[in-house]
This record gives sequence, C-alpha cells and structure tokens, in this order.
Amino acid sequence: MNMATPITDSGSVPDIATSRPLAIEARGLVKRFNSTLAVDGVDISIPEGAIYGILGPNGAGKTTTLRMLLGIIDPDEGSRRVLGADNPQDVARRIGYLPEERGLYPSMKCYEAIAFMGALRGVPLPEGRKRGKRLLEDHGLGHAVDKQIRQLSKGMAQTVQLLGTLVHDPALVVFDEPFSGLDAINQGKLEVLIRGLADKGTTVIFSTHVIAHAERLCEGIAIIAGGKVPFAGKVDEARDRIPAQVRLETRNSDGPWSAALPAETRRVGDFWNFPLPESGVEPLLKALIEGDAGIQSLSIERAGLHDAFVAIAGEAAARDMVMQDAGGEA
Repeated sequence: MNMATPITDSGSVPDIATSRPLAIEARGLVKRFNSTLAVDGVDISIPEGAIYGILGPNGAGKTTTLRMLLGIIDPDEGSRRVLGADNPQDVARRIGYLPEERGLYPSMKCYEAIAFMGALRGVPLPEGRKRGKRLLEDHGLGHAVDKQIRQLSKGMAQTVQLLGTLVHDPALVVFDEPFSGLDAINQGKLEVLIRGLADKGTTVIFSTHVIAHAERLCEGIAIIAGGKVPFAGKVDEARDRIPAQVRLETRNSDGPWSAALPAETRRVGDFWNFPLPESGVEPLLKALIEGDAGIQSLSIERAGLHDAFVAIAGEAAARDMVMQDAGGEA
C-alpha cells in the first residue's frame, strides 16, 4: 500500500544550506520488498543546479532510492517532491534518467536512437533527429551518426544512450552508476559533461561506488549504507568529520619544545604526525620556534572524502566499495 504523503513547505529537510529553491526534497523514504527492508528512512534535499552524489556499495539502496525519487516505484512510507511536484510522474518530461541497466535497440542508427528517446519525453521525431545529429557531432561522434548501435564499441553505445537522456533539455538529470564500464578517457569526458550541465543550471544527481568522482564533482552527497543515510550534506562537511592532520619535520629530534606536541602525536620516520589542535597551529609554532626545534617543514592536510566515508559508513562498506571498483566480489 502506498502511504506516501505530500511534503509541506514547513516540512522540508535542507541538508545543503542554500537559498536556492530545492529540485528534490524527500523525507523518511522507506521501501520493502517482501520481508527485505531495502531503504529505511532516507532524507535528502537537493537545490536546483547542484551536482549531488549518492555514495554507497552495491546493494546499499542507491538504485531503489533513485527510483522512488523519480516515481518509478512508490515508497511504502515517506514523502518526496520533485521539481515542485508531489507526484514525480507529473514532471517526467522535465527529467532525464540514465538507468544502470543500459539498453538500446541494436538495429537503430545512432541519431534515430537518440530521437526515439527524445520522443518518449515529448520531442517530435523530426526535431529529435536534428538534435541527435547535433549532439553526436558536439560530442565527437559525428562519424557514427548513421552507424547502427550494434556497430559501436561499448563506450560509444553508452555515450549514445547518455545523449538520449539529455536530448529533451531536462531540468533534472539522474544518472545511476554512469561511470561504470567507461575507460578513464570517457570517464573524464563524462565529468566535463556533468559540470557543463550544472553550469547551465541543470540539477544533476548520480549514484556511484567510486568516491573520487563525487569528490571532484559534487557540491553535496548522501552516504547510504544498509538502506540508511548516516550523512547527507556538503562534501566539505563530510570531510570535516575528521580533523585535519599536521605533518611536521624538525631538525632536532627532542627537546623541551616536544612537550608542546599534542598527546596524539605519532613519530613516523623523520616526521611528527598529529591532528590539528582546536587552537590552531600558531601556538604550537610559537613553542617550536622558541624551543629551537628547527622546523624543516610543516603541512596541514585535510581528510579526503574516502577517509570521511570510512568514518561515517564504516570500514566494511568502504571495503565493499573498493572491491567493486576493482571488479571484485563484494
């Protein structure tokens, strides 16, 4: 039974502090498949024009969450609003969706495949054919305009389906594991395309189990593990869950100045490593200089998103992500 109810303005859940209108807001999304609880109380808010990543290992609930947001399936509990509509199907023609399971008719020519996908979103076929040819030219596939899908490499076929997702100029684009199966060159091209969409004001959401893509691209993320979202917010806020680390090299290995080092300090080779003190590094620098420690080098390194993911979701989820990225079994 569908128990979803509309979200009221007073009930929004902004996990990215912004004055921009929200493209998507969801609260308490729950989905069960028979006795399996696939998604358990997901809250997500995404402003217009943002690039937003949903991170987690396979089986964490990413695809189910995306399908609920898009209205492909209904939540058993909770609410969602997409592009201002309580029923996502009412704004389906303003949305582009690239599912993880790719599928094109192999006998179609490339530009016809793009036109066909546009027609499903209301673009007349003649206009879709024009747009398809232009998109193929713009993305380096002009030589493949008249080729059948079966004649393409896997990467080229994925690019054609990606262009078909964009042919109707959607306001919201949702990619489910878009980098999967692409080589490094095509992954880089896709990152450029995603940034270009956001520059035009398009909201882009993508799921991934590769943290590096989210770290490079995203304004905000939701970390999902076991159907729950232990974190949703800005990338910087996730990284700030772990204190920055100081790496210090001194000419002298000991002296009265060493008493100023934090209790958590570890000596690794020629370097002292410790978390950045809450008071900052300036008081420590003063003690080191006055104590003649002989500072050779000092650097402050913020935690990466991978380290933040481990701290938030746990080592098991992070290990699954790494194994999936390497093509192993989770």
